[in-house]
Amino acid sequence: MTNIGKISLPPYPLILAPMEDITDSSFRMLCKSYGADLLYTEFIASDALVRYVPRSLKKLEFEPMERPIGVQIFGRCPDTMAEAAAIAESYQPDFIDLNFGCPVKKVVNKGGGAALLNNPSKMIEITNAVVKKVKIPVTVKTRLGWDDKNKPIVEVAEHLQDAGASAIAIHGRTKAQMYGGKADWSLIGEVVRNPAMHIPVFGNGDVICPKTAMNVRQEYGVHGVMIGRACIGNPWLFDQIKHFFKTRQLKPPPDIKKRIEVCKWFLLKSVELKGEKRGIFHLRRHYSAFFKGLPNIKNLRMQLVTSNSVEEIMDILDNIPERESHV
Repeated sequence: MTNIGKISLPPYPLILAPMEDITDSSFRMLCKSYGADLLYTEFIASDALVRYVPRSLKKLEFEPMERPIGVQIFGRCPDTMAEAAAIAESYQPDFIDLNFGCPVKKVVNKGGGAALLNNPSKMIEITNAVVKKVKIPVTVKTRLGWDDKNKPIVEVAEHLQDAGASAIAIHGRTKAQMYGGKADWSLIGEVVRNPAMHIPVFGNGDVICPKTAMNVRQEYGVHGVMIGRACIGNPWLFDQIKHFFKTRQLKPPPDIKKRIEVCKWFLLKSVELKGEKRGIFHLRRHYSAFFKGLPNIKNLRMQLVTSNSVEEIMDILDNIPERESHV
């Protein structure tokens, strides 16, 4: 088993990466149903939590079936991060995760996320403050470093562990890379092999299919793999990876009938949780992947993303021509 504090996970857990405007409760439940072993909320600004901003507090909510789940927070001030973690803890998640890796400009310019890669001592200070403030496990998600000339992750990971982190997830890119280029897993492997490390080390970056999940497991020895963009519109990826691990056989994606069924469930659950307008908008970035391979996919996607009512979208889904249903 893989343990995060007292949280027991399978020997090689598959983890849904936290993604802003993606990993809301409806998408988390969908991925959970296909085999995701560990979930995170979308990241939440600590400054907003301590001001009790309603939209930020809403992100703390989750369903029982989503467990084990962590709340991810970001910020630059140790005291504010600790206070925000305590507020998050009151919603009874299984753990708190600290975002030290988001490369997005609006986060970095405020000194949060990947900005802290330029100040490892502040990362340690924040981790220590949060660990002391809450009773549940505290984990960290970060990157290799700021750029190619500054990749201190091997040393930093050990210090984060010493500050009380119960697990660390490492994206194999630098801040400068953003989401481009190729993820470098070699330094993640060095963290795993560091004899001083005794907490789980999860790897993230470019895991897009069962074979890549197997490769990073075998080559770098990570304790679990975190999957982000590859599962957007493709939640069955978790199931395909588990099937491959068990059988060494590739499992085909669901047929179009099943995809339509899943898409309908996702739409209705999203609308239930967010309201019709926001719920419909939330699904728009998923349609292309959901129906990848269909003839005339561009036309179908255009119809779906320009529809503004549940009834209209349901009608479009119900009328995908049978002759186009062979993916």
